[in-house]
Amino acid sequence: MVNDVQHPEHYTWKGTEGKKVIEEMTKGLDGQEAYYVGNIIKYLYRYPMKGTAHKDLLKARQYLDFLITNQEVRDAEKGKGNA
Repeated sequence: MVNDVQHPEHYTWKGTEGKKVIEEMTKGLDGQEAYYVGNIIKYLYRYPMKGTAHKDLLKARQYLDFLITNQEVRDAEKGKGNA
């Protein structure tokens, strides 16, 4: 029986639990950056197993846009301006 709270099928269907992938991909990241990357991975990982595929892709794109904006602000603060 699949545990829908701790190990839902939409986070385990690719063989490795999504939580482990997120933990690996966000190592060394802090705050907003880790949050955005984690959410991008979450929505792409569960796509298309939960909700609607289109909605999950839009949410992943939204968090990617947040991450890009965050990086642009950081670059501007450092005087790089690499847009």
